[in-house]
Amino acid sequence: MPISRKFALLWFVGLGLSVAGCTARWMPVAGPESWDVRGHVQDPDGLPYALVKVTPPIIDVLATSAPRLSRIFTDRRRAEVIKFGIGDTVSVTVFESAAGGLFIPSEAGVRPGNFVQLPNQNVDPQGNITVPYAGSIQALGRTPAEVQQSIVNALRNRAIEPQVVVALVTQNTSLASVLGEVNKPLRVPLSAAGERILDTITSAGGPRSQGFDTWVMLEREGKRATVPFGALVYEPSNNIFTRPNDTIYVYSEPQTFVALGALGPGPLGGSPVQGQLKFDAWRLSLAEAVGKAGGLNETLADPASVFLYRGETREIATRLGLDITRFEGPLIPVVYNINFRDPGGYFLAAKFEMRNKDVIFASNSISVEQGKIYNYIRLVSATVNDPLVAGQNLIIFRNALLRGPHCTVGMAC
Repeated sequence: MPISRKFALLWFVGLGLSVAGCTARWMPVAGPESWDVRGHVQDPDGLPYALVKVTPPIIDVLATSAPRLSRIFTDRRRAEVIKFGIGDTVSVTVFESAAGGLFIPSEAGVRPGNFVQLPNQNVDPQGNITVPYAGSIQALGRTPAEVQQSIVNALRNRAIEPQVVVALVTQNTSLASVLGEVNKPLRVPLSAAGERILDTITSAGGPRSQGFDTWVMLEREGKRATVPFGALVYEPSNNIFTRPNDTIYVYSEPQTFVALGALGPGPLGGSPVQGQLKFDAWRLSLAEAVGKAGGLNETLADPASVFLYRGETREIATRLGLDITRFEGPLIPVVYNINFRDPGGYFLAAKFEMRNKDVIFASNSISVEQGKIYNYIRLVSATVNDPLVAGQNLIIFRNALLRGPHCTVGMAC
């Protein structure tokens, strides 16, 4: 090969390498290139974000930040003993050890026993019930045993060895509300035995929709947490005890993520997969999400430059080791970078749990951008050469006509 042609070839290759990093400004691309994502982290004119390389410690932090009831409501004990509330219907039965006392007269005749059952009554707005000869007895916030002892103390000097049984007839308080997409929304009475979240949802007829699209929101004492229904079924630690006045809201919302960039089978196997995709499961890993989008396009993708966009809470961002002082608002924009060129990256991706509304973007390889440059230069060169070639053909044709009427192009006249 002549030296001039070697020089031209080297210059051509060098030109492609030198300008490949600038293609985003004037060449068509599907999104930011890998050097753009890494280089614009500190861009003062853009939206600030944090770039985090996915490593085993990062996986450990994220694994403890997934939405779970057991992490929000750490007290997993069963509900306290059921106590009376305003509006509860209560029955009171008073026993005496012998006839002739305060409640059992001497000539009582045939009786089923030495007791008298008072009419059922509701706990009044002041939180009291009324017992003859004992007066008003506080019931609000007290257990049946505590109310029984108060009545016995009030009757001790009037009745013959009084004993009292207090029972809850109709439970209008100490209820949990189950709302939303259940077959029978209702207020569920709780018992001292203790009902768990799944038990309470079952009492309401269970969810109406498919399990993997179902979410459960628990509101308790000003705290609120939302988890996939599958987290209650497959992770028993999340199936905590229901407590009085809990509100459980069940609703259906498909979990989705967005896949963009160099994903899918590519030109030989169809168009790249782009757009919004459903989880179709209660939990999905990053490896499964990439596979669901068709995998990395082997003719386009840079395996070391797969990015996941997500907003993390300030607490999680701090645990990730990020400087959150330069960010405003409750959510920190975070871009996670995972290297699929590293064989171990697939194990990390299998442990990386996707979240609803995550965005995956796979950048093009630098060789793809170089190819765009070469094709562009070739197009420009061909556009310039076409008029020259056409002009040369016209000159040849004109000369042939001048040589004689029987001469044509390509003949010796």
